Amino acid sequence: MIDYSEGSGRQYHIGVAQGEVGRYVLIPGDPKRCAKIAAYFDEPRLIADSREYVTYTGLIDGVPVSVTSSGIGGPSAAIAMEELTVCGADTFLRVGTCGGMDLNVKSGDLVIATGAIRMEGTSKEYAPIEFPAVASLDVVNAMVEAARTVGAPYHTGIVQCKDAFYGQHRPETLPNSAELLNKWDAWCRLGTLASEMESAALFTVASYLRVRCGTVLLAVANQERAKAGLPNPQVHDTDMAIRCAIEAVRVLIREDNAR
Repeated sequence: MIDYSEGSGRQYHIGVAQGEVGRYVLIPGDPKRCAKIAAYFDEPRLIADSREYVTYTGLIDGVPVSVTSSGIGGPSAAIAMEELTVCGADTFLRVGTCGGMDLNVKSGDLVIATGAIRMEGTSKEYAPIEFPAVASLDVVNAMVEAARTVGAPYHTGIVQCKDAFYGQHRPETLPNSAELLNKWDAWCRLGTLASEMESAALFTVASYLRVRCGTVLLAVANQERAKAGLPNPQVHDTDMAIRCAIEAVRVLIREDNAR
């Protein structure tokens, strides 16, 4: 493989070298969320700021932990996971946002994904479509325990992942509107909790790389609740999802040390 970093020893996209990140990495989409997450670390320091990828490393319970933003969508998330794995990471916790689909998912609730619908393109370059995008059980269980600890309302189940944000929010305007609307209806009838853009790629790439990955998401709103005439305020504060992920890292550290 060509060394696009030209011998710098740093990963081409994320700008990180081996030894600069911890085993555990939190992955938000938004680069601006990294400083907010790193504030929960002891001794946080900025490692790299390259493209959509911002990386901080610090300590949780004395153990090196990092946060790296992935930008929007599967392609950039897959690149982050690939390059972070080269640098020594093996446990990934996506911390993001979603739009609710199941009527029980209210604005401000957390969604802990157990698996993801692969309605995006990145995962198809890693695995045949028959292969499921499934979260790591260790990480899911840690997130559930963490959500209970921080007192957050949460749901566990399947999320849908797509590449086109506006394919979800105004599908009727697109040339393949019938397919989008029919599939959305199917996902809802199957009890899909929420829609987002990264977990299907991350779960599939994690399976390929033999690393662990899970996802916790803030439900910003729920368009299906709005259609049903149910309360549907918008909630944008991601702090509860961040606190859940931080506590989940603590759980994983304890469990991994016990092993």
